[in-house]
Amino acid sequence: MSRHPEVKWAQRSDKVFITVLLPDSKNAKVNLEPEGVFTFSANAGADNNLYELKLELHDKVNVEESKINIGVRSIFCILEKAEKVWWNKLLRGDGKTPHYVKVDWDKWVDEDEENGIGDLDLGGMDFSNFGNMGGMGDGGMGDFEDSDDEGKNAQEVTKPEGDAKPEEVVAGTSEKKEAAPST
Repeated sequence: MSRHPEVKWAQRSDKVFITVLLPDSKNAKVNLEPEGVFTFSANAGADNNLYELKLELHDKVNVEESKINIGVRSIFCILEKAEKVWWNKLLRGDGKTPHYVKVDWDKWVDEDEENGIGDLDLGGMDFSNFGNMGGMGDGGMGDFEDSDDEGKNAQEVTKPEGDAKPEEVVAGTSEKKEAAPST
């Protein structure tokens, strides 16, 4: 039995962005048909599980003008629409969107803001090098941790209550010293 990878999507009047999030995928195969059928399959994970996906897109696409990049963490596709119109949803039919298909808010632009500051222009990007951005394989964040601490050994400092004298914490130890009185 196959699994479904997470899919994110966004659009412009002339294209649809589809990102299949599947780190360390092997044997990735993507197929796009002019009628708007997008299929994907790959193996990934420690157990080499099979991931498959078939999306019947809202409308037709231009296969020749569409682009794909298979990276280390994801498969990124720019699908050119056959007609330059905004789709009211990604998939055709009246059914509920599958739970693994989500809006890509990082790429999303509202229809009335398409040509504004938030427009994402990927036309000049070299897709042959898109996945090999040297050190950016982890999303570009490196060793960054979401923390308000200043420095590696920073410890939380609390304010003393009442007339108690403030204490100074020596970094890297649990030793406390009484702070010198202020003048």
